[in-house]
Amino acid sequence: MSHPLRVYLAGPDVFLPNAVEIGNRKKALCQEYGFIGLFPFDNEVPMGTPGRVDRLIFDANVAMMHEAELGIFNLTPFRGPSADVGTAFELGLMAGLRKPLFGYTNAAAPLLARVGGAIQRPGGGWQDANGWAIEDFGNADNLMIDSCLARQGCGLVRNDAGGKLDDLDGFRMCLRMAAETVATGAPEGARAAG
Repeated sequence: MSHPLRVYLAGPDVFLPNAVEIGNRKKALCQEYGFIGLFPFDNEVPMGTPGRVDRLIFDANVAMMHEAELGIFNLTPFRGPSADVGTAFELGLMAGLRKPLFGYTNAAAPLLARVGGAIQRPGGGWQDANGWAIEDFGNADNLMIDSCLARQGCGLVRNDAGGKLDDLDGFRMCLRMAAETVATGAPEGARAAG
């Protein structure tokens, strides 16, 4: 390997009051595993910059995802029962770029358990208070998120940390899997299962 691999660090961590500290901790952990962490604040666009700041941030983050060789995604529920929508977008983009992906959630319970007011339908299945169907596959989130990571051979790491966004145990597990994947070409769990 000619250089340490760059890891895009996605998640709602950027909205935390101590976002810069969390980003620095994640980047330090990446370094311990031989990676270079790319945190979205590394390309921060200063407020007052001419043009649409939101579009500039988007462009900078997309460029960073193209630059990265792999991604680690904090998919802990944010502002509701599911992962942050921006992080889900980034997961999809990097999956489309065919880059190795790793993800974790600090809420180990299945999605069904987190949707408030779930009602069992008479004919089977579940719905919310609006009558909208709720997936019941035992996944931590929407099937597209869980299946995207499962197809990569790693699956979504479920870290039982009570939904705390800043708990980094699941992140460390993803780093270990990423290092194993780089060393052997397949994550440890995938080799054991396959």
